[in-house]
Amino acid sequence: MAGLKFRVLLDSESNSEIFRDILISDTANFESLFKAIVSSFRFEGDQMASFYVSNDNWDKGEEISLMDMSYDDDLVESPTAIMKDATIKDFLKEPDQKFILVYDFLRMWIFLVELIGYDKNSPETPEVLLAVGMAPPEDSREAADNEDLFAGELDDEEEDELGFNDYEDGMSDDDYSNLDEYEY
Repeated sequence: MAGLKFRVLLDSESNSEIFRDILISDTANFESLFKAIVSSFRFEGDQMASFYVSNDNWDKGEEISLMDMSYDDDLVESPTAIMKDATIKDFLKEPDQKFILVYDFLRMWIFLVELIGYDKNSPETPEVLLAVGMAPPEDSREAADNEDLFAGELDDEEEDELGFNDYEDGMSDDDYSNLDEYEY
């Protein structure tokens, strides 16, 4: 068994770096790493979250979800890994393996997690080795307002530019105006 040293950088609007170095056993699961990260930044840890295996460009890869959200869906070809069942060492492909942690999908807190070293000692519980910068309060970031996403109505000219009226059925918007008079 070995210890894994991860640097966890909080992606924030602050101009200063905010990060934590965490030492965790390579046999620990992602749920342990998740709890260590959110507690080290003084977040509650009561929101949905997912890790994503990443690369040097910080692209999102395979998802490791906090909870099983598949609902026994037979259409899913490869089910998403679950944090409590996913051992960290099973997802280490590179010596400087990177993960992205998305926490609270409404506020979209992003943590960039990078393996920065190994330790011959394997801690029983995760340890924060270094804490740099003050993390903002968890509720300081505004949650996305779904109404804002759909606030603006597009006029006909904008719809045409975006291709919304480019159907090849020969019908126009006026052809659909009488549909309200029928009961379904």
